[in-house]
Amino acid sequence: MRAALLALILAPGATSALECRDLEHLGQSFTICEVDLARERIETFLRDDYGRILGSFEAVERAAGGPVLMAMNAGMYHADRSPVGLYVEDGATEQRLIESAGPGNFGLLPNGVFCVAADGVRIVETRAFAASERRCDFASQSGPMLVLDGALHPRLIPGGSSRHIRNGVGAGDGRVVFAISNQPVNFHDFATLFRDALGLDDALYFDGKVSRLHVPALGRSDIGLQMGPIVAVRPIDGTAAGD
Repeated sequence: MRAALLALILAPGATSALECRDLEHLGQSFTICEVDLARERIETFLRDDYGRILGSFEAVERAAGGPVLMAMNAGMYHADRSPVGLYVEDGATEQRLIESAGPGNFGLLPNGVFCVAADGVRIVETRAFAASERRCDFASQSGPMLVLDGALHPRLIPGGSSRHIRNGVGAGDGRVVFAISNQPVNFHDFATLFRDALGLDDALYFDGKVSRLHVPALGRSDIGLQMGPIVAVRPIDGTAAGD
């Protein structure tokens, strides 16, 4: 197991310090990365300038113009890797909001929207989002909600037998925490990580099986199949760790 604290501490005078650490919860290992919104910005990435889906962390870094502090897959996608639900990048909407229930984890209502806006970062239940006038600079819809207003999704069963590497994001009170399991876990245990270990009232599932994390300063860049939407964290001034 990696060291319990894996912090990215930049040189004196640097403008960003994303902290990532390993956390044990219910006897299982997770890696979490907590964003400092005063010093770091969160963006979504999908396509390059020619409309081709990026699909990899390397391609995201090329699109970003340099290394990012952290990146992970950020929502479910079709066979052509286009987003299943709402996807917004730089204020432009590629895919509309999907409000209906449906097959698979995405359609296991309530699901939700991870929304990055000028007034903060929030996770909003899909139908509440549809009823609001909220505008996002960056957004990705996924599902199910893991935690909603402090309560676990009603379909998440303790001791569930479906176990995968899973990743997602939690938010609340100005905090944003990305998390990935370092071993296969069930939905219930992953959800309680956000509620009980991290104290976050809202959390959204991004995916399982294809879940991957990229943190260059840790020498970690998980390999796997090409991805659809990707979320990345960068310093606000655009400098990279160690610059």
